[in-house]
Amino acid sequence: MTATLKLTHKAIGAEVRRHPYTVFVDGDEAGSVAMNESIELPVAAGRHTVQIRSGRDSSRVVEFDAAEGETVAYRCTGKRFLPVFLASFVDPSLALVLVPENAIDGAG
Repeated sequence: MTATLKLTHKAIGAEVRRHPYTVFVDGDEAGSVAMNESIELPVAAGRHTVQIRSGRDSSRVVEFDAAEGETVAYRCTGKRFLPVFLASFVDPSLALVLVPENAIDGAG
């Protein structure tokens, strides 16, 4: 009864925040993902949370549901519009973002 959480650290265009991101699943550190790389983590089927952090910068906590055999995928990036980028210096949870990608069915 497992699913996969796939995170890809990639930006479209230039990105200022290029350091590796630490990945937290259900509040626990689960690994890290470097720029232009991906990480695949096994998770039990069901509801989970994911967050990425780099130093004081972080994403919001994102909830997701994973079905057995399913791959839930997100693109991680620090690229933000200028007003959000500037606001992230006050609220570090605005610095990074998890962008959902289309779910990939492992039954293929």
